[in-house]
Amino acid sequence: MNPQTPDQEAPYVLRTDEEGIATLTLNRGSQFNSLSQAMIAALQGQLDAIAADPTVRVVVIGGAGKAFCAGHDLKEMRANRHKAFMQDLFRRCGRMMMTLTQMPQPVIARVHGIATAAGCQLVSMCDLAIAADMARFATSGINVGLFCATPGVGLSRNLGRKQALEMLLTGDFIDARTAQQQGLVNRVVASDALDAEIDKLARSIIGKSSVAIGMGKQMFYRQLEMGLEAAYQYAAEVMACNMMTEDAGEGIDAFIGKRQADWKGR
Repeated sequence: MNPQTPDQEAPYVLRTDEEGIATLTLNRGSQFNSLSQAMIAALQGQLDAIAADPTVRVVVIGGAGKAFCAGHDLKEMRANRHKAFMQDLFRRCGRMMMTLTQMPQPVIARVHGIATAAGCQLVSMCDLAIAADMARFATSGINVGLFCATPGVGLSRNLGRKQALEMLLTGDFIDARTAQQQGLVNRVVASDALDAEIDKLARSIIGKSSVAIGMGKQMFYRQLEMGLEAAYQYAAEVMACNMMTEDAGEGIDAFIGKRQADWKGR
């Protein structure tokens, strides 16, 4: 039996829960939290469990060590040079990325260090992102002869086309402020203020109706893929259904009565 290093023995993803906030930490800092098969599977398992857990209102995804996530595990990919392996890897990764948008809870990326290639994709697929001012972002696959096609899906839905293509074609890093200006992250703060800023954002969301948040998140992503007329028809139906919820009635009554709403999540 081969001895394992402490890093190998530890769970790939750590989960902590506190007052409705589930924090997932990619836990392979010595490997820059690369998205190996095992890491993807661990993250998928945690996301599936959280999606079915109504006590969780917000999800935060961060990374251990110096990096947020450096993308796919290139050594693992080189050791498995079969098309079937590659197809399965990218299919599983795509499913995990889609889960981020399909689960009812808003997901916040906590980006404290570099986010490259599929790590940058992970940031782009989270609903929200807060970065430390020292964080940097790149789709660097092109530097090793690999166009970051799957990261480009998320990137092109956050940035303008020319900004996204510049990142994809050059592999150059952008800093946190540039990432904010171009739409990849919401806020940039000093490293020592990162957790406080994430907590502030998470608690603002938790203070709202969970049923409205869940319906709204689902509507937001679906309407993005529709034409304008179809999007308005769909949004109108969602608003009508939302208005029929108990929370909407409670929220309006509380507003009129100038009191705090008592959300029921239904």
